[in-house]
Formats: sequence, C-alpha cells, structure tokens
Amino acid sequence: MTDINQKVDQLFKILAASEDMEYIGEPISQLQHALQAAQCGIDSKSDSEMIIAALLHDIGHLIESESADKHEAVGVINHDEEGELYLRALGFPEKVITLVGGHVKAKRYLVATNSSYAGSLSPASVKTLELQGGPMSPEEVHAFQSHPYFREMLQIRGWDERAKEVDKAVTLLEEYRPMITRLLEKSAADNSSIKQ
Repeated sequence: MTDINQKVDQLFKILAASEDMEYIGEPISQLQHALQAAQCGIDSKSDSEMIIAALLHDIGHLIESESADKHEAVGVINHDEEGELYLRALGFPEKVITLVGGHVKAKRYLVATNSSYAGSLSPASVKTLELQGGPMSPEEVHAFQSHPYFREMLQIRGWDERAKEVDKAVTLLEEYRPMITRLLEKSAADNSSIKQ
C-alpha cells in the first residue's frame, strides 16, 4: 500500500509540474490539456480506466527518459511509447497502458481513413504526424481495426483533440487520486493472483 502511495505521489508531482509547461502550439498548459481530456471521459460516463488513460495520455511528454526522441518544436515524438513504458513500470492495468500507447496510432489511422480529420489537425499535430510515421498503410489500418481496444483508442483520440479550450471548467487534479490509487491496487491484486 505504501509503495502504491509513493507511486501515486510521484505521478502527481509530475502532473502538477506540467501546469507550467505549454501544450504544444495551444494557449493552454500540459496539465490543462490532460484535465480537459479526462473531463471528456467523465462527461461521457466512461469507466475509470478510460478516464485515467485520457488524463495520462501525454505523460510521455512529461517524464525524463533516455530513450525519449525529443524534437525542439513538438516535444517527445515517441511520447506514446514512453508513456506506455512508464505506466507499465508503475503497475497500471493493461487497458490504461494500451490506450495511452495507442493514441498516436489512432491519429495515424484517422488521417489514413478520414480526409476531413486530416484537414482539422493543428499545425503542431501535422508536424508530429509527419515525425510519427504519417498516415497508416492499408496493412496497418487493417491491423488497427482488429485491435480489441480499437473503439476506445479512437475515443481517447477524440478527447485529445477536443481538450484545447481556454478556461474550460474541469475536475481538479487531486480529485483523481482515489481513482488512480484504486486502479493500481486492483492491478497489483490481479497480478498477484496470476503469479500464485
């Protein structure tokens, strides 16, 4: 239990510090973007794993990692992969990890399959898309569509796109602490029962 509390404290320290970090190309902070994305999950009456995945979808931009592929203008190119690794190390449930790891793939999928979506991307999103591999190939599209969390990854992506409003009313960061703690406790218990 103490170990989980320490992990949550570490995570919240990182998130709180992102209040002072600009969200790439937008007039809001990284923290405001995260809170707005999570609020979309709350407003959609989604489960706690979806809400927390939305809150943490850009955590890969905020952590220090030697394997981060940093770009001066748009942050960590592989932030989806970095976030996935970080959340796995903390012990999050697989669904949260997969959704965080899939939100860039969802953008690449939507650009490949929806021309109006491609036209709606911000200049920063267009630049990151180019650096993240561009639109998916037909083979990648087919594989992505068959993923068990296909619809959820698209939903997180939609929330990511909407989470760019100035002065939007959101749930405060600290209010997510019990939800995150419960997810980590449940994941630890599930993993413990699998090992026995």
